[in-house]
Amino acid sequence: MINTLPLLNYVKSNHDIQAINQWRSDVEHQLGECFENGHSIRDIILARSNFIDEALKFLWQHAGLDQTDLGLFAVGGYGRREMLPYSDVDIMILSEDEISPEQEKPISTFISSLWDVGNFKPGISVRTIQDCVIQATNDLTVATALIEARLIIGNEHLAKWPRRIVSQTWTDKTFFDAKMEEQAKRYAQHNHTESNLEPDIKTAPGGIRDINQIGWIAKRHFRVNRIYDLVHLGFISEFELGVLEEAESFLWEIRHYLHLLTKRDENRLLFDYQRDIAAKFGYVREEGKSPNYPIEQFMKRYYRTAQQVSTLNEMLLAYFNESVITPRLPQYERQIEEINENFKLVDGKLAVQHHKIFSEKPSAILEIFYLLANRPEITGIRARTLRLLTLAAKRIDRDFRDNPVHQALFMAILRSPYRLYDTMVAMKRYGVLGNYIPAFGQITGLMQYDLFHIYTVDAHTLLLIRNLNRFKEPEFAKDFPVVSSVFQRLARRDIVYLAAIFHDIAKGRGGDHSELGAADAIAFCRTHGFTERECNLVAWLVQNHLLMSVTAQKKDISDPDVVKAFAELMGDMEHLDYLYTLTVADINATNPTLWNTWRASLMRQLYTHARDVIRSGLGRPVDYQMLIEDTKFAASELLVEDFSLEEVEKVWQELGDEYFLKETADEIAWHTRAILQHSDNPAPLVLMRAHRKYAQDAVQIFIYTQDQPNLFATTVAILDRMNLDVQDARIITATKAFSLDTYVVLDRFGTLLTDAERQDTVIQSLVTALSQSDKYPGLMQRLIPRQLRHFDIENTVDISLNAALNQNMVEIATLDQPGLLAKVGGLFMMQGLDIHSAKIATLGERAEDIFFVTKKDGTPMNAEEAKSFAAKLKAALDEASNQVCQH
Repeated sequence: MINTLPLLNYVKSNHDIQAINQWRSDVEHQLGECFENGHSIRDIILARSNFIDEALKFLWQHAGLDQTDLGLFAVGGYGRREMLPYSDVDIMILSEDEISPEQEKPISTFISSLWDVGNFKPGISVRTIQDCVIQATNDLTVATALIEARLIIGNEHLAKWPRRIVSQTWTDKTFFDAKMEEQAKRYAQHNHTESNLEPDIKTAPGGIRDINQIGWIAKRHFRVNRIYDLVHLGFISEFELGVLEEAESFLWEIRHYLHLLTKRDENRLLFDYQRDIAAKFGYVREEGKSPNYPIEQFMKRYYRTAQQVSTLNEMLLAYFNESVITPRLPQYERQIEEINENFKLVDGKLAVQHHKIFSEKPSAILEIFYLLANRPEITGIRARTLRLLTLAAKRIDRDFRDNPVHQALFMAILRSPYRLYDTMVAMKRYGVLGNYIPAFGQITGLMQYDLFHIYTVDAHTLLLIRNLNRFKEPEFAKDFPVVSSVFQRLARRDIVYLAAIFHDIAKGRGGDHSELGAADAIAFCRTHGFTERECNLVAWLVQNHLLMSVTAQKKDISDPDVVKAFAELMGDMEHLDYLYTLTVADINATNPTLWNTWRASLMRQLYTHARDVIRSGLGRPVDYQMLIEDTKFAASELLVEDFSLEEVEKVWQELGDEYFLKETADEIAWHTRAILQHSDNPAPLVLMRAHRKYAQDAVQIFIYTQDQPNLFATTVAILDRMNLDVQDARIITATKAFSLDTYVVLDRFGTLLTDAERQDTVIQSLVTALSQSDKYPGLMQRLIPRQLRHFDIENTVDISLNAALNQNMVEIATLDQPGLLAKVGGLFMMQGLDIHSAKIATLGERAEDIFFVTKKDGTPMNAEEAKSFAAKLKAALDEASNQVCQH
């Protein structure tokens, strides 16, 4: 118990109620010191609630309201005595009858004094009992507030009226149904997950509201004041209460620090605050660990806490529904179906035959999930059984895992035809999966502090399994036609499911997570009935799960040599098929908002090209001349009706072999037709169209113009101004010093191909800029997105020689920021370098771009020149990153 500074001493010494301001400030300082000196957060928030009570009582009496028959009630969080530094002070003045004129004046004085004092943020309502009845009937928020209304001062006969009103206006069922619908809407606002990158610790799943929800529903029915009282009524166990109270205290502490940091009622755990609050909880940087390690460890604790809270919320409210609501429904008859000696179905949900099932028959811990996954008519697990199951899961040990019966059951679950994802989520939620595979338990709640991985590692892993499982469903086959057909012909789907479970299981340990995960996978497979060849295949998939996406994003997959090298790493169609399905499911489970059809199309192109190489024979050398001739023939077939072969060949003679190796026949025909129609017009030619073959949301922009030193820099600067994000660039210089440039862009607004006026604006802006070769348009100043300011990305520049192309490959990694590509293009221009192609990849807050360049004479930089330019480029990137952080 904390005894705060007495209010009356302040008022008497100052002869003014304004002294309450200084008193509250001094009390807050006192509470802050108490918290830092080891007092629990529960003591702090209770003391704060008590001192607010004291202030309101004083102001009530000062206004003369103690001479009336009115009552002053605390409602909301204040009614629960849960007050943080900047919490709203929600109060209700209640009267039995209509407010009289005599009462209006002191009420007005009281309310004015609250605002005059200034240190309170009051939310005030003045109601009669009849008002409360009417409003509670029609407004769930009012009814909820009345449940926790607490009389502070005034007419004690009014104390029981708020709850009595709710009992009169809402039945158990109507109140329960309304609160559950409200919770479902709240969950939807947070994507139905506890693991958002910037969670709202009050309203997100697993937040403070989930704990309040248990209290509201139980308090209304059982008419108790504290959740603790529910233990004696058998609604909640001592263990469950302990988990909830520990979680609640942790969430309150976070909220306490958020209020102090922001000086307002802030509940969002934004990137802006995570590092500071992690430090408050003792998570500090460790030698040899990532700079973000403290944040990741703190957030891991938060996500695990949130999962515990949402699980208990689900379980306890289901128990209330099954034990209180459903049995009282008119004409209710319990439906029971015997399954076996361990389980039965009660109203469609699984239930144990008796409470000792899990202790007497440990295999039942996995059997219940086998039944859930293999019988589609089962709608869930009864709450009483869930409570027994969560306790039993804690007893899973090495002996349990080494039991062949249990191993067979686990694999049977993984091979089940129905609800695999939902079953695996339930196994994780109730502690079974993390105890059966201890390494999975270590990644539960583990987050990566970046904008690319938007889910915790465990949530991402299970979403990956969901995506794989969806490939067999017709509705998803329409969106993923190639990968769906590949998945459905896999000989063993459990192989790719296991690869999914283990692909990220070693994250957070240090070292290469792919190699460590592969070792875990092979050990698991050997104990679960896999042949050595199958074990090696699962381990290979885990070890190489990033290979396909890295190749597609960072290498030129139109280059036959790149494709051939990748195909040789696959070795056969089996490895390619498994890796392709795993990769597509993985990238869609990482961050669906950042992965689009353009990026997915890169994987599809790589798969089909590698498949052709494998089928034609890995040992065969690439016949470049044949590829060129085949491409020319296919392109000429598309042009022959409009142009003579002589006209076509005249254009093609200006282009090198590389053009016909890397462009498709359709693109060559498009370019050639446009050039011939443009004739000898000296003005730049700019065209655009949808990216027909692979990506529906990508736009191809074709530019044919006289070669100029600032061509790339000018183009990307204009595209950035037009809100177009470059994904791929290819620059071909013809022998007569004309440049054929193709850009693949994504439109930030998604209207480019449907808005003729906007198309014309983009085209005219490019034509104008490219016609004035001596005038670089410069960069457009844009606001830095808030989230980017909190990431410290190490800028790297690597320049190597690509001997086959006789070009320098410049690889940069840096913090993504507005206008980045235009800035880099300007640096290449000033250095006198020509860009021949570019691969652009933005992964959350991180940009990883690759440029193939030469000097003006077409030769690559030598080692000394490359070293000098790398230093200049890195210095420029460092300066740009510092400017982002300063903003």
